[in-house]
Amino acid sequence: MGKQTKFSDTIITNKVNVKVNTSVIIFEEDGAQIVYCPALDVSGYGNDEAEAYESFKIVLHEFIHYSINKGTFYEELKRMGWQVRKSKTKPILPPSMSHILSNNDNFSRIFNTFPFRKVNTTLEMPVVA
Repeated sequence: MGKQTKFSDTIITNKVNVKVNTSVIIFEEDGAQIVYCPALDVSGYGNDEAEAYESFKIVLHEFIHYSINKGTFYEELKRMGWQVRKSKTKPILPPSMSHILSNNDNFSRIFNTFPFRKVNTTLEMPVVA
């Protein structure tokens, strides 16, 4: 897959946020590198991993920005299997990979069709009132 990009840096920052550990999947489809976060069903693509990662960050930011402005951010997370709690230390927790695999057709297709690499990463997710 060529040069590997590190995914340990912060992707999203907001005024109030919480760090969430999750995974991204890196694979190739039709000659493009894809960076996909199954927990959020968000992906980016490019000619190489670095380009795909930059695309992913833009799409992730747009997803968060749009759903916060629409007032559906937490509803979307819950729909995807996230636990949303009133805890100050861990207000949101991503779903397990087994939950995602059994409930996300897109991830199931990727998992069963393509060779991929899973990378653990930390996302900063906004905490909204």
